Amino acid sequence: MTTTVEPQTGPAAVAPVKGAPLLELRDVVMHFNVRGDGVLGAKEKVRAVDGVSLTLHEGETLGLVGESGCGKSTTGRLITRLLTPTSGQILYKGHDIARLKEKELRPYRRELQLIFQDPYSSLNPRHTVGAIVGAPLRVHDIVPKGRELNRVQELLEVVGLNPEHYNRYPHEFSGGQRQRIGIARALAMQPKVIVADEPVSALDVSIQAQVMNLLEDLRKEFGIAFVFIAHDLGVVRHFCDRVAVMYLGRIAEEGRRDEVYGAPHHPYTQALLSAVPDLGVVRGTPPKARIRLTGDVPSPINPPSGCRFRTRCWKAEDICATEEPPLVEKAPGLAAACHFAAAPERSIVAEIPQD
Repeated sequence: MTTTVEPQTGPAAVAPVKGAPLLELRDVVMHFNVRGDGVLGAKEKVRAVDGVSLTLHEGETLGLVGESGCGKSTTGRLITRLLTPTSGQILYKGHDIARLKEKELRPYRRELQLIFQDPYSSLNPRHTVGAIVGAPLRVHDIVPKGRELNRVQELLEVVGLNPEHYNRYPHEFSGGQRQRIGIARALAMQPKVIVADEPVSALDVSIQAQVMNLLEDLRKEFGIAFVFIAHDLGVVRHFCDRVAVMYLGRIAEEGRRDEVYGAPHHPYTQALLSAVPDLGVVRGTPPKARIRLTGDVPSPINPPSGCRFRTRCWKAEDICATEEPPLVEKAPGLAAACHFAAAPERSIVAEIPQD
């Protein structure tokens, strides 16, 4: 079967465009109301995302990393407007979509798509693959009536599935194949931006590389910009152009991939990278120094004053408790939110494979 999915033309299909951002988050806040302890407990706020600012250009990939509960997935859902932010701006092509109603959002939903983390729960078990992938085609009138099946088969072929299996149900596929179905559903809209929320974390290791190679091929062929949410630092280094490190709802460090991985300035980023298994030890080289953080991540209901990382930071001083450090440039291509940000004097970063 001949595939008729048309790649995007122009500079975005070749290299990221460094003009005006395609997508921009400005001081985005997302608070969830929860009830406190006790039967008559007062309402409290979970500060899931608390003032996040990010940019994404055409054809670019931005990695979003951090511990569980830091707000990565919530940020992804805000970008695709599955959630309405408490405050802040979400600019897509210069238009603020943060407060748009559902009817006004429909044209933007075609260009902002989400790949979910769990391929088992993100697909309706009662619908066939053809119905799942074809649903957005019908809702948005993407193809003429009667052409939906042909388009579904083309999309299945693009993601490496048998086009003749459109009439099968999700339970008849493996985990990796289900994730490919989710990718085909996202591609049906010919999006400009895809938010991939840990798309390989629920898959077997042998399948992860296949899915990542598929995403890389799609990125090159169609010029799609990705926001890639993950906790696997090796995958992020392989796939992403820039990296943003989140901690307790805020950006701790952000910059170009090589700068963040090569000379991290924020203590939290240094701790994350030092925890990666060092392949050099297997080859006989002495192990690098490890940074072991003490204590648990504070509650997002009542985060620490000033710098949120100060309760676990070995560099913390009095100023860290009273003044919140701004995210400012510390080196070319790298910004960090720390009063005492500095590149490590000796290597504490483990060797992370890029392939």
